[in-house]
Amino acid sequence: MESAIVRIKKGEARALKAGGMWIYDNEIDTITGDFTNGDIVTVEDFDGYFLGRGFINTNSKITIRIMTRKKDTEINEDFIEMRVRNAWEYRKTTSDTDSCRVIFGEADFLPGIVVDKFSDVLVVESLALGIDRLKPLILDTLKRILNEDGIEIRGIYERSDAKVRLQEGMERVKGFIGEPFDTKVEIVENGVKYMVDVQDGQKTGFFLDQKYNRLAMHRICKGKRVLDCFTHTGSFALNAGIAGATQVLGVDASELGVAQAMENARLNDLSDVVTFQCADVFELLPEFEKKGEKFDVVILDPPAFTKSRNSVKNAVKGYREINLRGMKLVKDGGYLATCSCSHFMTPELFTKTIREAAANVHKRLRQVEYRTQAADHPILWAGEDTSYYLKFYIFQVCDEK
Repeated sequence: MESAIVRIKKGEARALKAGGMWIYDNEIDTITGDFTNGDIVTVEDFDGYFLGRGFINTNSKITIRIMTRKKDTEINEDFIEMRVRNAWEYRKTTSDTDSCRVIFGEADFLPGIVVDKFSDVLVVESLALGIDRLKPLILDTLKRILNEDGIEIRGIYERSDAKVRLQEGMERVKGFIGEPFDTKVEIVENGVKYMVDVQDGQKTGFFLDQKYNRLAMHRICKGKRVLDCFTHTGSFALNAGIAGATQVLGVDASELGVAQAMENARLNDLSDVVTFQCADVFELLPEFEKKGEKFDVVILDPPAFTKSRNSVKNAVKGYREINLRGMKLVKDGGYLATCSCSHFMTPELFTKTIREAAANVHKRLRQVEYRTQAADHPILWAGEDTSYYLKFYIFQVCDEK
């Protein structure tokens, strides 16, 4: 058993007590006993009341990440098997498991680690020291559990190259875990084929969280002219194309992304319908407006404009601007799909920003639906460190009359 005990200051750890899994450095009163960063420690309230057990890292502002709230539970191989098996059983019930997020950090009670499955390949991202030590055990356990369902994993690639690892006192890591393999993986989602580049694609290679939001676009894109902004590797554009759109333009500032999107269009025999342009969306949309361009459907899927509370004000300006520009390009009675993947852009703030953009350009919005991330990215109702981050609206855009 662990020897170190962490005592919380009186009145602190409110997020933890509300169901969260993080304890920050300024919430800690004392640490007694010996430990090495990454070790499991016991956490107690100011009065000695047991709060949980988790791994510690004094290099990080998030000093402790809780693994269990049960006093008699040990963090061992049986515990890891229970967590991993629960995560997989949940996906089998709620998701298309051909390609999905199998483990989603805190939302699967395994803080700091993400594992995505692309067909027969796993991609892992580890962001915390304690879970990094458990990574080999987690991956071996996952492979064994998948094998029980007849799924043979041919390779694992690590994409632990995010800057946040530096805040944990860890190096950024990228490469094969085990034997090398072809890192271009073909997957099928919503009937659309994609070539996923797990080595050089963004994050783990493909954004699985929008799976069912992309599917929701099918019924409103048939027979339409569609503009897909921040297309990345063409996912929304290709869903529009396969749903029967007459003309689709996908735009992204990344030359690599556009090249991959064009490859995906060819893979689906959609090159005549779905085309791509490498451009800055913020510069291109005003040009379209000057030319009098109009689209039946405009899709806005930007990267996170803010990754901290300190930059939320600037992010609001960015979201307002892009939505304002997008609405101007929608034909009267056409449709706008717009989203934010920033955790710090709350649903309330995002909604307010869209409403302000509509008022600025004298458009009326009729909400078709509101959606969040796919179920394989579960939203854990907890403290501030919630896993709820993706907000997705579909609107009909009407001119003021």
